[in-house]
Amino acid sequence: MQPAGLAVLLVAVWCHAVPAIADVQPEQRNFEPSTDPALFAFDRGAGDGGLYTFDNLSVAQDPRAYRPDVGALDFVYHNHEEMTRYLRATTARYPNLTALYSIGKSAQGRDLWVLVVSASPYEHMLGKPDVKYIGNIHGNEAVGRELLLHLIQYLVSSYGSDPYIKWLLDNTRIHILPSLNPDGYAASKEGTCDGGQGRYNSRGFDLNRNFPDYFKQNNKRSQPETEAVKDWISKIQFVLSGSLHGGALVVSYPYDNTPNAIFHSYLSQPSLTPDDDVFKHLSLIYANNHGKMSRGVACKTASPSFENGITNGAAWYPLTGGMQDFNYVWHGCMEVTLEVSCCKFPPAYELRKYWDDNQMSMIKFLAEAHRGVQGFIMDPTGNPVERAQLKIKGRDIGFTTTKYGEFWRILLPGVYKLEVYADGFVPKDVDFMIVEQHPTLLNVTLQPAKEAAEYSASQLPGASYDRPLTPTTPIANREPARPNAANQDRLIFTS
Repeated sequence: MQPAGLAVLLVAVWCHAVPAIADVQPEQRNFEPSTDPALFAFDRGAGDGGLYTFDNLSVAQDPRAYRPDVGALDFVYHNHEEMTRYLRATTARYPNLTALYSIGKSAQGRDLWVLVVSASPYEHMLGKPDVKYIGNIHGNEAVGRELLLHLIQYLVSSYGSDPYIKWLLDNTRIHILPSLNPDGYAASKEGTCDGGQGRYNSRGFDLNRNFPDYFKQNNKRSQPETEAVKDWISKIQFVLSGSLHGGALVVSYPYDNTPNAIFHSYLSQPSLTPDDDVFKHLSLIYANNHGKMSRGVACKTASPSFENGITNGAAWYPLTGGMQDFNYVWHGCMEVTLEVSCCKFPPAYELRKYWDDNQMSMIKFLAEAHRGVQGFIMDPTGNPVERAQLKIKGRDIGFTTTKYGEFWRILLPGVYKLEVYADGFVPKDVDFMIVEQHPTLLNVTLQPAKEAAEYSASQLPGASYDRPLTPTTPIANREPARPNAANQDRLIFTS
């Protein structure tokens, strides 16, 4: 449909009850996304369209009610065995809200545990975005590891009493990896604010310098921990991600690297992505809801201060092989780095203070996955188009559809054009609008090419898919939304 013929429909969201989930026995298993069609469901009732609504402004500004269950999780540091016991106990206690899996093992053989927290932890339902938090990529930066354990406890214990948490878990699948570097953590020491002991994995590699890089060849030998993450995010198409670090108080956003980097020098030039407005917005969501971060106070006299508590990564200091750039360029996932403590491994008695500072930020950041545009790419018969390549015009980083034709993109309010290309189909441009409180549903139908010759990605005007998409194996494991908010509207476009 041409822009002049776009129909903008306002529809009321049908308020669904939380789906009944069968009593699932807790299990710890290696990650294998299900392909059983019986597990997939998407409500398309008349007038409903299977939609849900989003209003991040509705979150109460007062601190959320959370009192840690000392019997389950106190504000102390947990070694790998204690963390494992806690995660297993949580899946046993909350089998309808959690699922535990391992994405692989560390160099020393410790499991890299991920806990899913969602109203549908085992089921794949169309339309529900996957988000993730990763902690402890540097083993001696320990606060994030404990914050993520308490986030798990907060989510599962608040589901029955907090309507916003219930909405979030009903409409989002949250994957939490508390420790990506358990070997480094085991070599670290509580009370050590600075230094590098435990920062690296057991083979001496900095895991946040170990990913493929957009700007430079990364010749560092890939480690089992980074291989596990690369495999993981190739199997689940995450929309939003945060990586928790320590040693500063700031949100750092891509790019971390630049073509002309002077390494380890402060006050370098920024290296901005095509989605710089979105990354700044996401960073401010976290910093502005944090107890102290938005003040931009430097941790030390010799350290830089950060305006509003955020910074472009390369402007802070450039690095090669960072995880957030890899997530964004190779897999279309908006990831930022969350520096949550000036001291890398502070005494345990300070952990409650860090939780109070970060609690609201961690929740509101995840909800941003529901901002922007989402929808389906289909053929004329209604079948999904898998691995269609998409780009927002003027933003030369591509993203793809899942096996079921789904796509998501976080965008700020405005008017945009989506460019769509898929082998065997005629490329298509579609105009759409984003508003503040409500995500936009954009369903696009592609017409088969009239001739047998396939169109190449380079034939899509303005696209530059070769670098971002060539290394990618797009995945289609997304979960259908279970709308909870009532009597709100959202924009729908069809083309």
